[in-house]
Amino acid sequence: MELSTQTHSQAASTSSSTNSTKRNANLDAIRGLAVLGILFINIYSFGNGFSGYVNHAVIPWYDTAIDIFNSFFIEARFLSLFAILFGAGLATQSEKILNSNQANQMKSRLKWLMLFGALHATFIWFGDILFAYGVSGLLTLCYISLSQQKILRKAGLFWAIGLISLILMTVFLSEPFPLRESPEAAFQYQLWTGPYLSQLIEQVILFLAIAVTTPLTSMWFASGLMLLGVYLYRAGGFEQGFNRKQLLRLIIAALVFSGIDSFCSLSSSELLQNLSPAIVVFSALPTALIYIHIVVKLCQNRANFFKPLQNVGRLALSLYILQSIVISLLFRYFAPTLLLALDRPGYMAIAIGFSLIQLLIASLYLKYFNQGPLEWLWRALSSRKTIEPSSKPITSS
Repeated sequence: MELSTQTHSQAASTSSSTNSTKRNANLDAIRGLAVLGILFINIYSFGNGFSGYVNHAVIPWYDTAIDIFNSFFIEARFLSLFAILFGAGLATQSEKILNSNQANQMKSRLKWLMLFGALHATFIWFGDILFAYGVSGLLTLCYISLSQQKILRKAGLFWAIGLISLILMTVFLSEPFPLRESPEAAFQYQLWTGPYLSQLIEQVILFLAIAVTTPLTSMWFASGLMLLGVYLYRAGGFEQGFNRKQLLRLIIAALVFSGIDSFCSLSSSELLQNLSPAIVVFSALPTALIYIHIVVKLCQNRANFFKPLQNVGRLALSLYILQSIVISLLFRYFAPTLLLALDRPGYMAIAIGFSLIQLLIASLYLKYFNQGPLEWLWRALSSRKTIEPSSKPITSS
């Protein structure tokens, strides 16, 4: 993949210059979109644990319609988008930190992120991505100084390794998900709406299993996407998007693989259903790149365009954890009967409603502070300095 209109060195210089003088509005807006989009993926699992959404024996047409919509626009798209942005963030940090002989600070940030992820997965919700991103980020740093073409080749290699691993795991280790009326579904409901200690034990077991399998699958996927983010950042992809030919190819790939995924996920064949998670990967990547292109072309790095979305992007870590806390409490304690009553439209409505709340929270919070609480804590711990949360009179950078 090669971006037109600028050479790689020219684009990297432009990107670096932009980020050294002010926040990159495009990156903030894309990050905000990714954080809000992740909620639409995770919301099915906050209350039911590993089972996620539990289908009826006879699936309603509206569930099927939303499932198809998810296959084309949501499923795995925003996780891929977030990993690409994480790589762009590493590229930004590498320009600032390596030039000031503080390379160890980048590793420190990633190690603290792994700890945040472990705590999040253990005490709040097991479906954490922070731990895997920390591990993948450390792997990405090993190759971040390579040339553009070598970075792109490594990205493709790591992505392929993750894909092969995922196919093997889904074909040989996957189990059928329970139906809503089954005894297994009833057991899961009792577990995740019961005593917190039982949930804690289950989440520890699930996190340990995920931590063990991370080096086999998600680490390679995420690192491949992060390296792609490094490549796009240095090539000016977050400043100019893609040309028409590239965009057309991405659209065709997204439509074709999304259609195949929908066919497999809705098929009565267990083999095709098991292959669906692997096919999702093929459709998620081009769709994520299309989302980047759309935001870049609309925002054009203007600080006041998509401002609410940019605000969410600036509080990405804090809002990601807030999603887990609020929705887990809602489904497990405040209104557990929703798990028995909600169909896919209900979950979508809750996700839309809480997305609007997050937009409001971010806008109000940033009137008084320039950093989110967890963003501040992460920075303070990784730099080993006592840093006061930035109040509004201080200019952000």
